[in-house]
Amino acid sequence: MLKATLITGRTMHQGMGLEYGKFSEFYKEKVAIIFIDPEDLEKSNIQHGDTVRVKTPYGETVVVAQKSKEAPHKGLVFMPYGPWANLISGAETNGTGMPHFKGIPCEIERAPNSKVLDLEALLMQYLGDE
Repeated sequence: MLKATLITGRTMHQGMGLEYGKFSEFYKEKVAIIFIDPEDLEKSNIQHGDTVRVKTPYGETVVVAQKSKEAPHKGLVFMPYGPWANLISGAETNGTGMPHFKGIPCEIERAPNSKVLDLEALLMQYLGDE
């Protein structure tokens, strides 16, 4: 298991994915991911392309691990903004109007028997038939 600090933000590919539509496979491939420092990948026995479970104090989600090209940044992981990141980000705004998207403690572990849900399945899991 890898303990790290999660940062979320915009990426060029996340923006491109929006053009394809949030329900597209392209969007999922560009957003349901987490970038991890190469040394952290090695230490935690996680491989580029592995399915991983990311847990924070706010929730958990399953995404695909990606080897970060922006290294070194040991102990920091990055996820593009999107529904998968929203599940593990804090909703409290502390009066700013902006949720807690940066500096979130997290744990990441391999989840070989789990599946990265597409957006429709993700919404059904968390919202049901509402």
